[in-house]
Amino acid sequence: MKNWFILKGIKIALFVIAGVFLMGYIVLSLWNCLVPELFHGPHLTYIQALGLLILSKILFGGFKGKGWRGNCGCGHRNGRWKERFEDKMSKLSPEEREKFRKHMSDRCGVKSEN
Repeated sequence: MKNWFILKGIKIALFVIAGVFLMGYIVLSLWNCLVPELFHGPHLTYIQALGLLILSKILFGGFKGKGWRGNCGCGHRNGRWKERFEDKMSKLSPEEREKFRKHMSDRCGVKSEN
C-alpha cells in the first residue's frame, strides 16, 4: 500500500514538471512569434520564458482553475448564496424584513422597491 502512494506521488511530480516545461515552451513560442514582430521586442530564451511565466503567476494570479476555491462549500462559486439568502429572507417576519431593508438602504444608499 505504501508503494502505491509513492508511485502516485512520483507520477504527480512528473506531470507537474512536464506541465511546467510545456507551459514554458508555450510562453517562449508565443513571445518569440508575436512580440518581436509586433512591438520590435527581444527574443526570449527558455529560462527567460519560465521567469516570465512565474512573474505573471505572481502578478496576476493566473492558472487558478477550479481548485480548492471553487469547491470551498461556502456557495460563492455555484450561486448557492442566493438560495441561502432567499431562504433566510423568507423566514423573516414582515417587520424584520422591513427593518433589514431600511438598514440596507441606510447603509448602501439604495432605495427599496417596496
